[in-house]
Amino acid sequence: MKNIQRTLILGASIVALAGCGADEIVSPGTNQPVNVTINNPAPTPAPSPTPTGTLVTPAAGCPTINSTGGLTDSGTISGPTGEYRVCTLPTTFDADDNLPFINGLLYQIQNTVTVGSDQGFSSTGTDVTLSVEAGAIFFAQAASALIVNRGNELDASGTATMPIVFTSRDNILGLNNDNSQAQWGGIVMLGRAPVSDCQDNVFNTATTPNANPACQQRLEGSAQTFFFGGGDDADSSGTLEYVQMRYCGFELTQGNELQCLTTGGTGSGTTFNHIMSFNSSDDGVEFFGGSVNMSQLAVIGASDDSIDADSGVQANIETAVVVQRGSTGDSIIEFDSPDDLADGTPGNAIPQSTLNVNNFTFVQRSSASGQAVRARGGPALGLTNGVIDVNTADSVCIRIDEQITLAAIIGFDSVICDGANRPVRGSSGVSDAEVQTQVDAGTNNNLLATLSLTNNLANGATENGVTTFDATARSSFFNSSTFIGAVESDLSSDFGDWTCNSSIQNFGSATGDCTSIPVY
Repeated sequence: MKNIQRTLILGASIVALAGCGADEIVSPGTNQPVNVTINNPAPTPAPSPTPTGTLVTPAAGCPTINSTGGLTDSGTISGPTGEYRVCTLPTTFDADDNLPFINGLLYQIQNTVTVGSDQGFSSTGTDVTLSVEAGAIFFAQAASALIVNRGNELDASGTATMPIVFTSRDNILGLNNDNSQAQWGGIVMLGRAPVSDCQDNVFNTATTPNANPACQQRLEGSAQTFFFGGGDDADSSGTLEYVQMRYCGFELTQGNELQCLTTGGTGSGTTFNHIMSFNSSDDGVEFFGGSVNMSQLAVIGASDDSIDADSGVQANIETAVVVQRGSTGDSIIEFDSPDDLADGTPGNAIPQSTLNVNNFTFVQRSSASGQAVRARGGPALGLTNGVIDVNTADSVCIRIDEQITLAAIIGFDSVICDGANRPVRGSSGVSDAEVQTQVDAGTNNNLLATLSLTNNLANGATENGVTTFDATARSSFFNSSTFIGAVESDLSSDFGDWTCNSSIQNFGSATGDCTSIPVY
């Protein structure tokens, strides 16, 4: 069980996340030795070919916005794709605003940038909306982060051919390679949907459902205090679609890092689709409570867990690909419910964490990862229509810790894995045989399959020969698929232009390499 001080240091301010357990909004990394490039010199040869033709020239100036202080013209910055005008965001967006795409312009996230102010546990409506146009590019460095306060919205809507990119300063300068990471913080979206572990370590449980009737978590700091959680499952924190987040996960204190995307209490009214997390130095994405529906997720090269879910989250993920780096990465899924209650009883906090994943392909490559999927603390896990490609014959496809987790399993159906010596593992009072019984109780499962994937992710004859499971029985958010895995045959048709390419995973994207920035 994780046990760390929640500490968030952003720029000159210190923002601490109170409490401990597996549900920290800033979570520890793997503590494994990793060859990491941070503000690294230009590699030889260059990570991307130098663009040909006319380079980008800087925009004449920064657009006018409504928020106090406006955008600050911070001069220009040059890299392999040209020279850009730098427009630094205000510390707080305190009015509805739109950030347009302008050729030759980049937006800079400096220190902590917030959208709106906290509107409270039981508030309704939206106070401030920050809209971002397709094609806009943001960069940051060090512990800078964009935080959407509860009761406000970030509407970042890219398109398949013009995704919105959040990246690092080094990426703009052309200094990165495919192992660079930890160069800025990330995006944090906070909302008013329920969470299971409340401030001051007070938990609502089945026997004491109103131990804290205003159950929320908080981020405390000398400069600002952030809260998340509420009573509205359908709350909206906005839209993230066709968005890339690159080289995130800055280390705040030893063992405490941000990941590319963190949600806290976001509701089902929030739209998440076509999301890419690239080379996060902590988790790829992490969900703390709330009701999360996400589709078309790509997590590439995360250094800790690729998908981390806990704190009573009710999550459905439709169509997901994960590919680890060979040098770093823990579990592809780490899934928890609070198991450190004050009375010592594990897994009794409500709401119970629930995660269903449908049409997924997980590629485990890290030698530091013992298992692809791990659930512990009593969460409810369902996996359907999936392919798991583990690293070695001794790697574990699915690990279940504690009897309370075993009892909560929703089901495994039409899931295959190339496990060999030990495809399943039970731990903390659960035997391997008990986990295997759960796998055998499902339909069309084969954790001893010989996979035939091409380009890591595209199905071959083995995968396309598996009978599918109707995942709409698990969630109305899911599609009734005719194939398992995330990609039936053509990788570029589903994950093409809106992603970026790397030696970790080449999507065949026309947008270009992750070591460069797109030019439209």
